[in-house]
Amino acid sequence: MGKNKLSKNLRRKAAEFKGTKCLNCGHPLELTDKYCSNCSQLNSTKQLSLNDFFQEFVSSIFTYDSRLRYTIKDLLFKPGTITRNYVNGQRLKYANPFRFFLSVSIIYFILQGFSSNFNTSNNNFSAKIDGNPSTITNTDSLKTKIDSILKKNNLETRYLSDVDLDTIQWSTRTIKRFYIYREFYNNTKIKNPKIALDSLKHQKTSLNKWIYNKNNAIDRALENPFGFAQYLMTKIPFFLFFFAPFFAFFFWIFYSTKNYNYMEHLIFIFHIFSFVFLLLLICFIPDLILNDGIFAGITITFIGPFYFYKALRNFYKQRRLMTLFKFVLLNITFFIGSTIAALLFFSISAAIY
Repeated sequence: MGKNKLSKNLRRKAAEFKGTKCLNCGHPLELTDKYCSNCSQLNSTKQLSLNDFFQEFVSSIFTYDSRLRYTIKDLLFKPGTITRNYVNGQRLKYANPFRFFLSVSIIYFILQGFSSNFNTSNNNFSAKIDGNPSTITNTDSLKTKIDSILKKNNLETRYLSDVDLDTIQWSTRTIKRFYIYREFYNNTKIKNPKIALDSLKHQKTSLNKWIYNKNNAIDRALENPFGFAQYLMTKIPFFLFFFAPFFAFFFWIFYSTKNYNYMEHLIFIFHIFSFVFLLLLICFIPDLILNDGIFAGITITFIGPFYFYKALRNFYKQRRLMTLFKFVLLNITFFIGSTIAALLFFSISAAIY
């Protein structure tokens, strides 16, 4: 009995730890105040413990209180309504849309990464070291080996020099240089860019070395396409986060007659994205048992379009026929826009792979 009472008194919200001044902003408080009326910090003078620190850490990332419960419930079962409530002023009831989206997407990809590592033993991105010319340490032997390969394949005069490349337009020159380096790499198996550029008599600039190094990345992707796909998949949350403002622009145009500003359209999009990742998290265990993504694929294919339509209808409050018309237009816009954006984003991701 005494132990339970002591444990209860040690909680940060206990009356014995109430103060007369907010420790965060210095605002005067009454001993009956649970929170500061100025900054909303808990009125407590209790020394921070490991348990307190952990609870604050979880709360700051996942809004670990009633807001999390309301956010998940309304996001799953009240499409569009959660956004309408949020923009109408019910802010404390729900988690911040941007932070919640990043949280659920990162959690999903962390779990996805663990499951991939568990199920895949050969998911290794390191380049293989073999008996190719790049591993030969003797310079004379290496030069002889390269000359022999070039003569054997009649390649001595096939590759353009830097002087020849400089006469070509920059964009065409860069593409041509990439193909030259790729062909040279395939014929000689030289992985060291400095050795390769010396052999080609090309300048060892940062750009040239970077272009040549992409051969190693291409080989790694070809040897382990699943691993490369997983690498690209981890970039999806950031792709959606940075391109959501672009998508919000079209909502702002299509619903220009509605009394919503650009930011409120953006909140709607982040709620849609959050729902997708919540659905993926729900499907994670069945897919883990089945060892494929068929359950998530079927669920999103059938539930996703219906959810999106209902969200448009509940948030923007337009008639069914008009909502259906804009639903089709927005899906076409999404498809075209996301294809262009994905090609750009994943090209950048592949370039730094």
